[in-house]
Amino acid sequence: MKLNYYPETDSLYIDLSATSSVESKEISEGVVLDYDSEGHLTGIDIDNASHKIDLKEIVLSKIPAELKKLTA
Repeated sequence: MKLNYYPETDSLYIDLSATSSVESKEISEGVVLDYDSEGHLTGIDIDNASHKIDLKEIVLSKIPAELKKLTA
C-alpha cells in the first residue's frame, strides 16, 4: 500500500494494488474508488483531502509489514 499526497491539488491517493484500474466510482463528493478488471479495489482518491482527514498523523496498528519511510 502506498499513500501519495499531492499538495498542488490537495488530493490523497491510496494505492492498494499494483494492478491497473479500469473503473472508477465516486462514492461521495470527492471520494473515488478505483477497481481492476476483476472488480477488486485498487485505489482510493480523496480530493480536498486536508479538509476531510487529518494528514499530519498516520498510525499503523498491528500491520505485519516492513515500514519504509520515503521523503520527497
